[in-house]
Amino acid sequence: MPLYMYQAAYTSESWAAQLKNPENRMGNVVRAICESAGGKLVGAWYCFGDYDITVIADLPNNESMTAMALAVAAGGSIKTAKTTVLMSGEDAVAAMKKANTISYKPPTG
Repeated sequence: MPLYMYQAAYTSESWAAQLKNPENRMGNVVRAICESAGGKLVGAWYCFGDYDITVIADLPNNESMTAMALAVAAGGSIKTAKTTVLMSGEDAVAAMKKANTISYKPPTG
């Protein structure tokens, strides 16, 4: 199954609710979301920077990942999110080899 990296930033209201009732949502909650989308949680972390959480999920396809992201977004606790499809080194090399078979002429001025 394909791997996906999902990064999200909580709204201030979500942080306020979590401060009132602290819990590690990366375990049971995030795991259950991944499983309900037909996949499994590889790992999940709280983090600094533009995003508050990073999740790596092993899901059947883009439709499953999109459904998961839409369900989370519809909950209203996320202000911004980003999904990245992850590739293995082998897949990247295969793509590089395939790129060598594609003819492309860049625009010129």
